[in-house]
Formats: sequence, C-alpha cells, structure tokens
Amino acid sequence: MIEPYTAVALQTPHHNCQTREDWEKNLDTICEAMDAAIWLAALQYPVKLVALGEAAIQTFADSKLGFDHATAANEWFHEFPGPELDRLREKAREHRTFIVGQCRSRDPELHPDRYFNLAFILDPEGEVIHRYHKNQVYRNEHSTTPHDIWDSFTARYGCDCNAFFPVADTEIGKIGTIICMDRSYPETARGLAMNGAEVIYMPSYPEPWTGMGWYEIQNRSRALDNTCYVVAPNSGPWFLNPDSKVPMDVFGGKTQIVDYQGQVIGEHQAGDYSFVSAIVDVEALRYYRANAYFGNWLKDLRVEVYRTIYEEPIYPKNLWMDQPPQARPERDRHLHESIRRLQERGVYTAPANSRGRSDLGTDVPGGGQPSSNTKTREG
Repeated sequence: MIEPYTAVALQTPHHNCQTREDWEKNLDTICEAMDAAIWLAALQYPVKLVALGEAAIQTFADSKLGFDHATAANEWFHEFPGPELDRLREKAREHRTFIVGQCRSRDPELHPDRYFNLAFILDPEGEVIHRYHKNQVYRNEHSTTPHDIWDSFTARYGCDCNAFFPVADTEIGKIGTIICMDRSYPETARGLAMNGAEVIYMPSYPEPWTGMGWYEIQNRSRALDNTCYVVAPNSGPWFLNPDSKVPMDVFGGKTQIVDYQGQVIGEHQAGDYSFVSAIVDVEALRYYRANAYFGNWLKDLRVEVYRTIYEEPIYPKNLWMDQPPQARPERDRHLHESIRRLQERGVYTAPANSRGRSDLGTDVPGGGQPSSNTKTREG
C-alpha cells in the first residue's frame, strides 16, 4: 500500500549561463529552495516527490543564443547523466525523496554529436531510475527528438510505449514525464497513461500563453483525460543576460498540482521565486480507476477508431538523421511544408488572401506553394 505523501513543485529563478560553471548558481538556488519547501510542506505529510521547472539547472541559453548544435553538444552539454546531477543526488539522499527534473544532455547510446532535452527521475538513493527524450520541440529549440532520428532511436530503444513514453514504477506510484511543448499534444500524456502512469511531471510554458490560460487548461485536461495526477512546475523568472540586474517573468507563474479529477489542489499564481505543495494519494486514484464508471476514461477507448486519425504522416521523420537540427530558416521551411500537406489533404483550408510570414525567412504563400529547395525524408 502507498500511503499519501506530499509532492512539491519548485518555481525557481535561473541565471543566464555562458559556461558549464554557471550552472552552479542555479543549483545553489534549487538546493536552497528545496530545503525551504520541504521544511514547510512536510508539516502535513512527508515530502516524497520534488519537481523542478524546465531549464532550472541550465537555463534556455542554447535556444536563446542559437548555438550551432554540434558545437553545443560537444562543448556545452555532458553525456547523461552528467555532473550537474551530483548535487541533486545528494539532496535526494538527504531528504529521502524522489527528484524529477530536466536537462539537456548527450545520449551516449545515440549520435555522439547530438544533444537531447531529457527528463530524469532520481530515487531516494540518488540513483537515476528514468530518462525521457522530449518528443515535441518549439521552433526555437535546437534539441534533437526521437522522431528526428527515428531509425537510430528505434534501433536502440525499440518502437513501443517504453521507448517513447517510459514510466518509472516506484514506491510512490508510477511516474511519467513530458516537457513543455509536449503538453500541447494530448497524445504525449495519453502515451504515458497507456503505459501505466499515475503521476505525470509536466513542466513549463511561456508567456503570453500562460496568461491566456493555456497552461492551466493543459494541466487540468491532461490530468482529467488520463485519470492521473499532474505535477506542473513552471519556470521561475529569468536573468536574460549575464549582466542582468533584475530577472524577467517570462513564464507567468501558475505552477500547479492537479488531481486525477482535474481539480487544482495546489497553485502559485505569480511568476516569482516560490513553490507549491499538495497531497498525492495514489491508492485513492487506483480505487477510482477500478470503480468509477464515469470520469475514468481509458476503459472506454475504441482504439481501432482513433487509429485511423494517424494513418498518414504529417511532419517528416528522420529529418535530422544525416546532420544535426538546423536553425531557422531551414526549420521554418519544413513547418511550411507540413502546413501545405494539411491543406492538400483538406485538413486545413488555405486563407483567401495571405502570404507566408516574411519573418520566417521564406516566401512560401499562405496557399501552400512549397519552396523549391525544401527537402524532407519520409522514411
């Protein structure tokens, strides 16, 4: 039996990092915040899970500064798990808690000149028991995804839920992880749920979309859709440049913990330096899944019907098999190609009078005429 416990979601500021050594400043903040949050939150039930926001350790410098991917992979990021986790290992042992977070790292099992956006879980012994490769990336993010190197990834990890939606079976429940833009696609959380997840770590979303309500909508929807807890630490304020005196709230706060009925049970509204805690009762979730006829959705899935939605590809796989992910405008041409494919299939209808966005570095018309030098690999 799993006794109820307290989960903590940290919302910490992060410094702009120009070197690996700069990560130590962010780790100082994380460790300080963890000590304080556990001291307070443990007044209810023992704290068994601590979640960090995306980029809490390394910030978003690779996306903001537009590093060459191969250079960043070899000179900036370590192989996973790297020394940036050492201090968190110590904290996991000190507080006897699981720690879930995110870092950009190379995967020694895959291409040596690529880095990935990885989620990880440390157990109370400080051991890495889980890693997840982010599946969906924002156009400014240069990380490689499994889909980008489909052939290599599936040859190494397989082509099933354990490969793309791994779940850690722990003494505090079955925990899955997704990162930022992953949350915008219901399939990512559903993949974890179908692989047994009971608690989903789902960090971070930027402004202006947090302020538009998207973050809360997604947190509550993914929890309700999949009858699971969602622990959603948003990133704290960001010192945008090395000499910034005041951090900017780029993310808008709204760190939340949501229960398996989609109810917010812990929330911090502001985008400052703080934390959220709430009680997680996995046994209550399991009882609900076993007994509820309504609100317990997975049992009713007509999977054969939904499979027809995805019979034709949209965004090409193996896009970056032969070279690391490229910066704009190359990425943007592929996005235009995907829009064109959807228009040709009748999924999207082209606007009556529109041209492609000039700021994307392309003159592809809104009606869907492809650029002549755009190349994709479908297989």
